[in-house]
Amino acid sequence: MKSRILICMAATTFGLMAILLQLAAQEDHARHHHYKLIDMGTFGGPESYINGFEYGGPLYNLNSAGTLAGWADTSLPDPYRNSSNAYGNFCFNGDCYASHAFVTKGGFIADLGTLPGGYSSASAWISSNGLVAGVSQNGQFDPQETGSPTNYPELRAVLWRDGQIIDLGTLGGGPESGASSVNKRGQVVGWAINRVPDPNSLFFSGNEYNYYQPIEQYQTRAFLWQNGVMTDLGTLGTGKDAWAQAINDNGQITGISYTNTTVNKVPTGCGFQGTLIPTEDPFFWENGKMTDMGGLGGTCGQPLFIGNSGQVVGTSDLPGDLASHPFLWTKVQGMKDLGTLGGHFGTAQMINDHGVVVGGTTLPGDSQLDAFLWDGRIHDLGALDGCSYAYAVNTHGQVVGNWGGAQCAEGAFLWENGGPMVDLSTLLSPASDLLPSVVSNNDLSEIAGMGVDANGNGHAILLIPCDENHPDVEGCDYSLVDANIAPSQNPKPVPSATQRSTSLPRTNRNRIPALRCDSSRTFSIEDSEAGSLRVTGQGRGAPSCIRAGAECRPDESCCPGLTCAAASVRAFCEGPGSKAK
Repeated sequence: MKSRILICMAATTFGLMAILLQLAAQEDHARHHHYKLIDMGTFGGPESYINGFEYGGPLYNLNSAGTLAGWADTSLPDPYRNSSNAYGNFCFNGDCYASHAFVTKGGFIADLGTLPGGYSSASAWISSNGLVAGVSQNGQFDPQETGSPTNYPELRAVLWRDGQIIDLGTLGGGPESGASSVNKRGQVVGWAINRVPDPNSLFFSGNEYNYYQPIEQYQTRAFLWQNGVMTDLGTLGTGKDAWAQAINDNGQITGISYTNTTVNKVPTGCGFQGTLIPTEDPFFWENGKMTDMGGLGGTCGQPLFIGNSGQVVGTSDLPGDLASHPFLWTKVQGMKDLGTLGGHFGTAQMINDHGVVVGGTTLPGDSQLDAFLWDGRIHDLGALDGCSYAYAVNTHGQVVGNWGGAQCAEGAFLWENGGPMVDLSTLLSPASDLLPSVVSNNDLSEIAGMGVDANGNGHAILLIPCDENHPDVEGCDYSLVDANIAPSQNPKPVPSATQRSTSLPRTNRNRIPALRCDSSRTFSIEDSEAGSLRVTGQGRGAPSCIRAGAECRPDESCCPGLTCAAASVRAFCEGPGSKAK
């Protein structure tokens, strides 16, 4: 009898403990640390930037040492603002101010400068040990892109290391290059233009471009730079163009390449505004060999991130190029369709070291975009105000992204501890007048993005958690906050990403093609007269109007005082006296 009583008491005790633990977990779900927003400011001009808002493709601008890389306007109006050709002015940034790359950590910001003779530079990637890759003007003019009164100012791929800027050179005697990514070994990858004419050049016909990128009908080639030597990585099949977009710490590379020279008859999201291009596939490069990662049946695929174990995530068209799904690729299993949340379109944006993938897909009917987390199966993270998209996930399973409205640009969100997602602005202490959008986080739970002020000017920002890893931060509120959580489309909590790591696979221009979005733009889902959906191109975190220098269409609203000025190829919001790109 005594033993039965003890067993009963033990069972009751364990049951109470389980209930208490469950209640505690639920309480944690509703409580979050405050964050302090740090405005990176500028070098005297109106705006500052980080990769992910002005550049298309994979991104990594905040490492786990807490170092952030970006670039900021100086007070100098861009000297090339009055030079132009049929494709636009020759400004480095959309606001036509010269800018310099920077790194910042612990409240100190360092101007990385430019190559001798150059006015502007920008970062593209920061490695885990603080190496920075990007581009810089060099004071020379591109003979292949003519303009008036000057030709296009040349750009060179650069590496900032040990306080020095290194010109990485070009390929095939071409005039220009740009770095996309760098690893802790100092290996750099990117693009270079040679002197071979190509009507289907990735930079002319593709949907991934920067404000500062030249628009030329010459071959675009993928490169690897190491130990002072730039090497052409080649292309897939009989293709003529390729772009190396990311490299991991093991020297494995991913990017995009044409697989042939035959122009397809169906427009895809890989072509600029419906431009017909050859088949474009993601590639994986290792030890001197470029491998075609294939696709999900269509003619357009793009990678968005490569993990240190060689896993690649991105998006790929299905047969017919009328739908696209997020994918996970490994050397052992090849390309895996991660599926969607019921819609036809989706993109996998990032994968962490536990193999957890995040991104966004449309829901049934393709009228709403929701952030997702995949850990062997896909989970809907919900949405705030009808839209969400996840850009990053750290090793703790914290997911960050943006939410709200037709463009997912009304604010930033944090999803942690099984959810639901919370509006990051409700966690800021003190509150900020900047409207934040975010694209990166690190293992210190810091978050990087941009904040837009009432005038539409964007500033690079860093959100610092007020937690035990960041003690004595001035102005930090270290109490936990019961966040004002907006209704979620999927309020049902899902298991923590780190808790599910044992079930993960052992092998280790964001774009929804039919909706027309290049990867430097966020999603904007609108009903057209035909009843189909499309995506308008605005920088992530942009205001409801389209700012000066940003791409527009005749039916879209430029900010006050601007008009959508059409050129022979593209149209941009311009002020009086400006020239369309």
